[in-house]
Amino acid sequence: MLKFILIVAACYGLLIVVVYLMQGRMLYLPEVPGRKLTMTPASVGMDYQDVSIETADGVTLHGWFIAGRSSQVLLFFHGNAGNISHRLDSIRQFQNLGLSVLIIDYRGYGQSEGRTTERGIYRDADAAWRYLIEERGMVARNIVIFGRSLGASVASWLAARHQPLALIVESSFTSVPDIAKDLYPWLPVRWLSRLSHATRDYVRDVRCAVLVVHSRDDEIIPFHHGEAIFASANEPRALLAIRGTHNDAFLRDEDVYIEGLRAFLTELTAPALLR
Repeated sequence: MLKFILIVAACYGLLIVVVYLMQGRMLYLPEVPGRKLTMTPASVGMDYQDVSIETADGVTLHGWFIAGRSSQVLLFFHGNAGNISHRLDSIRQFQNLGLSVLIIDYRGYGQSEGRTTERGIYRDADAAWRYLIEERGMVARNIVIFGRSLGASVASWLAARHQPLALIVESSFTSVPDIAKDLYPWLPVRWLSRLSHATRDYVRDVRCAVLVVHSRDDEIIPFHHGEAIFASANEPRALLAIRGTHNDAFLRDEDVYIEGLRAFLTELTAPALLR
């Protein structure tokens, strides 16, 4: 029995070491389903421009700029897997709302250079903001920062440091340690975690209108994470509950989703945007 206990303890200890060392590779998944761009906006009838952005630490990022009808632009930060070519459905939705869209791949994703780290991703976000302000001549009050899943933590971090028109937080966890505790309750994740992505904490410092979007059916990031982020946000704020899984709710419940976005943009931030 003692031998069995020692073997189990050794295996558990080895697992803890592996998780501690590999957590970056567990969270950042640029190879799933792959770094190759499978389509472009032109593939679905949208005009676009390839964008090259250099970060403060010299990494070159790749992105797309898709012009819309209004003067407002949505700065899009995607989730932890895939690349910008897997987000064409979302780009179409924002285009239909009249918004221009700038979407980038983080360092290590898609055609962007570099190795993915949490600090590096925040630098990428800041570089995208500077590109809109300095290269595109945008003003902060016309920029809506949007993030989905992992990207919501990036969007919240950026919005807390600038003064955009609005922040949209979709399908986000409150922090990496919090979601890890939900997913791996048998591991000492708070002690192990070297990553933060503390969306809830960042949102507390945001001083623009905030929309939190979350599915009640989300099987990966439970709805209570969205509720906690909403509770931490300052006014004006709104919570949009939709239905569907983590990866398809914005499509499965598209009518509710689009009307919720439209109402938020119209009533809370830019009354003239969609008239």
